[in-house]
Amino acid sequence: MFEKVEEYKKLLQDAKASTRDELEQFRMKFISKKSVVSELFNDFRNVPNEQKKAFGQALNELKNQAQEKFQTLVDALDSAGPDMSEVVDMTLPNIPGETGSIHPLTITRNKIIEIFERMGFNVASGPEIEEDFYNFTALNFPENHPAREMQDTFFIEKGPDKVLRTHTSNVQARLMEGNTPPFRSIMPGRVYRNEAISARAHCFFHQVEGLYVDKNVGFKDLKDTVYHFVRELFGADTKVRFRPSYFPFTEPSAEIDISCFICGGKGCNVCKGTTWVEIGGCGMVDPNVLKSCGIDPEEYTGFAFGMGIERITMLKYQINDLRLFSENDVRFLKQFEGTF
Repeated sequence: MFEKVEEYKKLLQDAKASTRDELEQFRMKFISKKSVVSELFNDFRNVPNEQKKAFGQALNELKNQAQEKFQTLVDALDSAGPDMSEVVDMTLPNIPGETGSIHPLTITRNKIIEIFERMGFNVASGPEIEEDFYNFTALNFPENHPAREMQDTFFIEKGPDKVLRTHTSNVQARLMEGNTPPFRSIMPGRVYRNEAISARAHCFFHQVEGLYVDKNVGFKDLKDTVYHFVRELFGADTKVRFRPSYFPFTEPSAEIDISCFICGGKGCNVCKGTTWVEIGGCGMVDPNVLKSCGIDPEEYTGFAFGMGIERITMLKYQINDLRLFSENDVRFLKQFEGTF
């Protein structure tokens, strides 16, 4: 034991530290709680009683010597100035940061909002976790409607049902409930469907729906609104057609098709040779929906429409895989730098 004390004293005398790293190594070896000096103190109980006094004095001398040596090395490094290997050269040119880009879905969403705001529509929002009443019942969905079944909807709780909203129509129901028309709003947001993920489908996507309720609102008002929106977004030469369809919350209902702006009516893989592409659905608000929300359908009428933001973005920028929007691949996103 005494031999180790003498050995460590000799090491202390010869110790040097020309850098902060070497100083830290010295501290760990001789000063820290796990140092060789601390280990000797831990072994003190194994020293014979007749040697404890002498060994204790030797240990204290070693401890004091280590602390003094450490302070000497610290003072020497401080007086020598900073370690040039750790100094940042402020004269070096800055590393340029990469310019980010707006996500293509955000670009399309902002453009849609801009167009409808110019037509007098405001923007409304609502919860993504919704009650059954606002997501289905208030919108005239019968109890046996397929959209209520598990293959379409993510149910959060049962009895009373809470779901991840399947459309932003829930915002329309909340907007009409307890308020007096007129309403002229669009409802952009994220929605959820229990679908297998593929190039054409995903378990979540984005919609923008619109609602206009007032006195004497007719189907012509709906058509004029859609015509103006389509030509603002896709170009003045874009044609629009309405195909009869069915939605529980509108009557009459129609699908909205536009002329294919990619092939110009010649037929391509986007329009599948038909020269038309579908962008959304629309119709006159069903009187039952107005009643459910406390609005007199004898006094007020209205129209509603909805479209997928992903679908419009895919058409506008000729993107062929829906999954690209949520994979965060920088190579894909960088293509939209400077696009607004």
